Amino acid sequence: MRANRTSDKNLLNPDSSPKKGPVGLKIFFGDIRKMTSNEVADGEIALIVTSPPYYNAPFDYPDLFSSYEEYLDLIRAFATQSKRVLGKGRICAIVTDDMLVREGDSGRGKKYPIVADTTRIFVEEGLQYRDKITWVKPAGYTRISRRSGVVLQHPYPMYFYPDNIQESILLFQNGEFDYEHLKGLPPEILESSKIDTLRLNSENWTLSVWNITNVLPKAGRVEEGVAAFPDEIPSRLIKLFTFAGETVFDPFLGSGTTLKVARELGRKGIGYEMDLELKDVIRRKLGLDYDRWTGENYSLEERTGARNLRKDLQTKVRQQKSVAS
Repeated sequence: MRANRTSDKNLLNPDSSPKKGPVGLKIFFGDIRKMTSNEVADGEIALIVTSPPYYNAPFDYPDLFSSYEEYLDLIRAFATQSKRVLGKGRICAIVTDDMLVREGDSGRGKKYPIVADTTRIFVEEGLQYRDKITWVKPAGYTRISRRSGVVLQHPYPMYFYPDNIQESILLFQNGEFDYEHLKGLPPEILESSKIDTLRLNSENWTLSVWNITNVLPKAGRVEEGVAAFPDEIPSRLIKLFTFAGETVFDPFLGSGTTLKVARELGRKGIGYEMDLELKDVIRRKLGLDYDRWTGENYSLEERTGARNLRKDLQTKVRQQKSVAS
């Protein structure tokens, strides 16, 4: 599907972006493993901000992957694509964490080392491991908080399992950044990209631990039923790692938070998402009204691999329950 197609020139070149109207956005629905250079060019991206699907997360995509190895194959393809599309010295920021998955009839959980495996795969694909920021959520806002209750029921050694109120923000870099690049930027770009150091210090952005409230589940929010990260995370990363007019990419777009924030901060945005059922959610979050945006700098297209993912998984779960009964 195509909507309001615009030229690549306006989308990719900061100097040719329109002085009025929204910053350029391109959204593709398809499988990131099949993304081509015609969709996202080699070296086009200044910053990747994303959160890949959590391995068979019970609250989002249960049984999406047939095995953990299949999940890691997706992460490997993601790393390969990141290496290709990132400009020299630019950053890929991944919001992720280890995943507890309950398996089999016993209901016992198995924890998968997603942070360690993602780091290993990205380094193997040729990106430098730059840093890890720990995103800490307020205590009491955990989505699953039954683990710590075990030791309350059985107050003896070996029954302790902590509740998780943190996620990792992994930072990888595509080689060394050439700081001489800054000398060629127009003064107005440098000025508009300047970091607010007062806020940087007062909100402790300088630390490797960020205390940020997560998006709380509540009726009526645009991304209801979607595990979206808060605007504050892409906002900080975009300000810290991009200049005005550059392009930010989210290869697992979800509800569209990264592109929403990128547009608000004067950056271009490209998103890739497999789940067609999120199309209307993304439109609402980004304020994409076809009548109002006709002729503006925005495109939405479908590609091979796009699926009604949630409906497919619901059907799969129903079939599994039917066979089990």
